[in-house]
Amino acid sequence: MINRAVPASPSAVDVLVIGAGPAGSVAAAMVHKTGLSVAVVEREQFPRFVIGESLLPRCMEVLQDAGLLDCIKAKGFQEKFGAKFIKGDAVSDFNFSEQFTDGWKWTWQVPRAEFDLALIEEVARRGVPVAFRTTVQAIDFHADESSTTTIERPDGSIATINAKFIIDASGYGRVIPRLRGLDRPSTLEPRKAVFAHMQDPKRLAFDEPNRIVILCMAPGVWVWVIPFSNGITSVGIVGAIEYFDQFGESVTEQFRGLLGAHPYLAGRFADQPHVWEPKSLQAWSATTDTFFGPGFVLTGNVTEFLDPIFSSGVMFATVSSHLASGLVIDKLAGKAVDWQQQYTKVVQQGVDTFRTYVNRWYDGTLETLFFAKEPNLDIQRKICSVLAGYVWDTSNPFVANHDAEVARVARIVKILERGAGRDAANSVAG
Repeated sequence: MINRAVPASPSAVDVLVIGAGPAGSVAAAMVHKTGLSVAVVEREQFPRFVIGESLLPRCMEVLQDAGLLDCIKAKGFQEKFGAKFIKGDAVSDFNFSEQFTDGWKWTWQVPRAEFDLALIEEVARRGVPVAFRTTVQAIDFHADESSTTTIERPDGSIATINAKFIIDASGYGRVIPRLRGLDRPSTLEPRKAVFAHMQDPKRLAFDEPNRIVILCMAPGVWVWVIPFSNGITSVGIVGAIEYFDQFGESVTEQFRGLLGAHPYLAGRFADQPHVWEPKSLQAWSATTDTFFGPGFVLTGNVTEFLDPIFSSGVMFATVSSHLASGLVIDKLAGKAVDWQQQYTKVVQQGVDTFRTYVNRWYDGTLETLFFAKEPNLDIQRKICSVLAGYVWDTSNPFVANHDAEVARVARIVKILERGAGRDAANSVAG
């Protein structure tokens, strides 16, 4: 375990990483293995709770390249092989082994407090200084793109860290965007989540545990059910903020009321205790004016956080940090880096693809595809690759032309299910 006392932060490093979550751990691991000096500062004390407990297979190659896969395997987390969507009696089951893109076929479902701690402990074990309960007060960027960061330590003392470059992986903390006024509102509608960890002794009577289950509860309202290997299951309900008011005033009343309002949830969880009092989170989506600047790059949720529906948070955190750290290494080696083309454009491709799927989930378009009466297996495979996080595979038309392709195929499905015939469907397809 990491020493809970905060170690002395170095006064100068090649790279300063802000944030010790998955994005920060990947960035620090990648920089450290090249021989550059790196330090991590983190506002919170780990372990700490955070949502985003269902990973995507695209994360796995990043963890492997960063040398962080074995420390997670050793934890015995619940393996995840797919995602199951349920609406009434209809089931749409995606198995990652049947995806279109050649990539990892599985990943994990993890209590994030344990997962994040395992990653940063491995980074610290390699000799990277990690300072918890340390807040960034100010950052002064110099003409040569180096910087001086002023930090406050847990005892209230002030120190500075000089760095040649900063990777801001601060997640919801959004350190550099807030310091430099880069935040701007997301185009997504604000929503609320009410969630808890539950005792789940009935899980085998309902579902196999090695996949996330998404329940369609009402238009625009859905439920995540994420079983962990320790017998606990994460349950969360997401919907418009005002939707929850009908179930009570307190978060606990709302959570318990919602469990009783859906037959699946009532049968599996209504008589089970929650591990801790239910929590809520709302209006989480945010973005920034830029993903980089002279002397810094933003990674993970600092770039843009969309929505929890497709579990993309940790995937974007790890993939963006993996890409950014490689470019930082190149820059410090004297190589030319085009941050707009090599970083922003690449990250934005993935974000825009998932934004389409988020929007089409909430407007009901994806339900048309997921719960088609006669599902097309080729379409399912291509959508499965998106759900696995392979949103940079532009050989997949559901990535390359994501919005147009989803809308086009949904129109075909609706025509066929209305009985309009193949000719009408082929006309739309053409």
